[in-house]
Amino acid sequence: MTKRILTILATAFLLMSGGTASAADEFEQAPIRYSATEPENVISELQELLDEKKVELTYDPQFGYLKSLLEKLKVPVDTQMLVFSKTSLQIGRISPRTPRALYFNDDIYIGYAHGGDLIEISAVDPVLGTVFYTLKQDEIDPPHFIRQVDRCLTCHATTRTEYVPGHIARSLHVDRRGFPIFSAGSKNVDHRTPIEERWGGWYVTGTHGKHAHLGNLISNDRDSIDSIDNSEGQNVTSLEGRFNLDRYLTPHSDIVSLMVFEHQLMVHNQITKSGFGARQALHYRETMTAALGKETDTLKESVERRIRQASDNLVKALLFVNEAPINHPIQGTSGFAERFTKSGISDKQGRSLKQLDLQQRLFRYPMSYVIYSPAFDALPEDLLENVWSRLHAVLTGADNSEEFAHLSPEDRQAILEILLETKPNLPDSWRAEVTKTGNPG
Repeated sequence: MTKRILTILATAFLLMSGGTASAADEFEQAPIRYSATEPENVISELQELLDEKKVELTYDPQFGYLKSLLEKLKVPVDTQMLVFSKTSLQIGRISPRTPRALYFNDDIYIGYAHGGDLIEISAVDPVLGTVFYTLKQDEIDPPHFIRQVDRCLTCHATTRTEYVPGHIARSLHVDRRGFPIFSAGSKNVDHRTPIEERWGGWYVTGTHGKHAHLGNLISNDRDSIDSIDNSEGQNVTSLEGRFNLDRYLTPHSDIVSLMVFEHQLMVHNQITKSGFGARQALHYRETMTAALGKETDTLKESVERRIRQASDNLVKALLFVNEAPINHPIQGTSGFAERFTKSGISDKQGRSLKQLDLQQRLFRYPMSYVIYSPAFDALPEDLLENVWSRLHAVLTGADNSEEFAHLSPEDRQAILEILLETKPNLPDSWRAEVTKTGNPG
């Protein structure tokens, strides 16, 4: 066996077995080549339009480019969330008196620190997953987005994101200056996190009945975390008196916006993780087949197993497996819930995957609306085939695995019908069954 083939085999073995090559090194290698690949997302498109003088970003003396950027990217102001923990690039600007504002839509996340030198942006790239940018708050023509790689991946490509470029929502105890008290613990937050463990280091506006959470809490004594009383931080509908509200676009840090944000982050991260895993597995198959001169049964089984695992993890995220229950009604303050619900794609019965529940669970129909995203549609064909097959089996009741027991027969039927009417590019097998039986499923 030649030295070249031995090298190929050794490299492939390391990538597939989790050897000495780090996970971060994996996405910098073929086929991902994260840093070397030119992004194609809403920010790269906007920059091209700015360079060609087809659009402009207007500079505001108080907020810099923030207002204009939100408008151009169609990011609603009612998504505003306020975080006061020093856990971003501009830690010197963040404290309980000067929280950082976050805004988002289905494909973009924007961070703004009052008086900061730059705006932080993370874009969902259909191929590269999360791509990070900064925009300097200098009045120049045209403004220029700077892609950030190492500076952001230090935190955003670690165990917290399963070693792919991803988004992070954290809950932790914070002192009066905004410094995290790491000795008290830190938790990644998504829709599986119990509400009582969420929002440490965040302001939260909204009502939630008897639910307790860690939002609005500033710790003064590092030695008595367990005995802290956060009763004044519950069911807060106004942040008046906590900081200067005039420095922000709205006076809200909406609880419903926070919950949707956390769910969306998780699914975007899982799309990236599953997509990278599938592409790496397929590249491994191609490389090994070329080296061996054929595809062996062992090789085929190994690749299929890896793609199947990536598919299963994504299906679980899409279908809210292990979602933390809501035991008391939740209501926001900014109008986010009403506007967000209306933005959904509806079927003929007016049902949408963006309809909120907020009584027992986050959404009325527990199937993530992120399934409509360009990032989902851009996943490798082999992976999508597995995802669609598993989803169909679950929604038709052919798959009654315990992990999907939270889905009632009515839930499954409704989700199936909504997807059949609203999701383009469904597999032919889905529609063929409807044609054959005369009804979904």
